[in-house]
Amino acid sequence: MQVVGINSSPRKKSNTDLLLTTVLTGASDGGCETVHIDLYNYEIEYCKACDTCYKTGSCVLMDEFPDIYEVILESDGIILSSPNYINNVTAKMKTLLDRMADTVHCQRLLGKYSAAVSTAGGSGAQEVADYLNQSLFIMGASVVGSVGVNLSDGEEMFQKGVDQSYQLGIQLADAILTKAEYPDQQQGHAAMLERMKQLVSFRREEWPYEYEYFTHKKWI
Repeated sequence: MQVVGINSSPRKKSNTDLLLTTVLTGASDGGCETVHIDLYNYEIEYCKACDTCYKTGSCVLMDEFPDIYEVILESDGIILSSPNYINNVTAKMKTLLDRMADTVHCQRLLGKYSAAVSTAGGSGAQEVADYLNQSLFIMGASVVGSVGVNLSDGEEMFQKGVDQSYQLGIQLADAILTKAEYPDQQQGHAAMLERMKQLVSFRREEWPYEYEYFTHKKWI
């Protein structure tokens, strides 16, 4: 069992990364191998919206995105983290998510589990964490939970967030180990898969790679 945690805070030893590493510690104590990725150590270009990944399964951009994506696909659990930047994630995290558009189409994260953490100076941390989990959910992942901490709430609340992050890691490991099922989310996944099946079928001549992928999976 492997869990990858992806940090998108540009600050070294940030509060956001502290929450992330605490989730990873919980996952490790729960029996998982863990991998920590700092996005600011990687060169990732903006998505060009050229549709090449839909057509061929490959990206035209020659950067370090494939190194990160390979780890994501190899992992059973994925934790995303970002501070709140104007009620959203950092540009680095958004760039990563934009590069994973074909992951949405092909539902490549089905069978995997997700968690998310966020911090904010004033407010909005939970909303950012929810957005991160929603992004992974539409790619197929089952959401285990999230932690959002507003630093304006004080040191005691931040420490509570740290404690919650450790428990989130334990819960994530347990979900992976037991292959936890979430009926409400399964209905959402089924609806998303049907939606993507219709889209890929309609565009099959333009997106031969994705159509072949669905055929191989026997979804079409």
